Amino acid sequence: MKKIINRKARFNYQLGERIEAGVVLTGAEVKSAKLGQVSLNESFARIDNKGEVWLLNAHIHPYQFAGNENYEPTRSRKLLLKKTEIEHLLKELEGKNLSLIPTAIYTKKNRVKVELTIGKGKKSWDKRQTIKKREQDREVGRLMRNKT
Repeated sequence: MKKIINRKARFNYQLGERIEAGVVLTGAEVKSAKLGQVSLNESFARIDNKGEVWLLNAHIHPYQFAGNENYEPTRSRKLLLKKTEIEHLLKELEGKNLSLIPTAIYTKKNRVKVELTIGKGKKSWDKRQTIKKREQDREVGRLMRNKT
């Protein structure tokens, strides 16, 4: 499985600390994820009152060779983290207007892992600055190629 990256996260959030978490999936979901049929756009993670971390709105396409009756592609999926990691995340997120954003999903030693990042939402003017900088970098690259 190739690493599937949430490109919108870099555009919509200022990203900070990263943490790796396992995901609780059914067998058909694992096969579908290993085929790369996953979308992390519009997905986010949340810590509930019991101290469990959940991945919400991540879309895993139904595996075509499985009986997919009553399958919900965007169901909530539990993330596997150590208690100390969850406590650290709670301290980081507490009262600071930050979010847990899944930035990538990949396999590691035949296990499906999600990379979570603590991020702060960008304002619209921050997004415009990002677009402007990207276009300037492309223009400089074009000029450098044309000169050589």
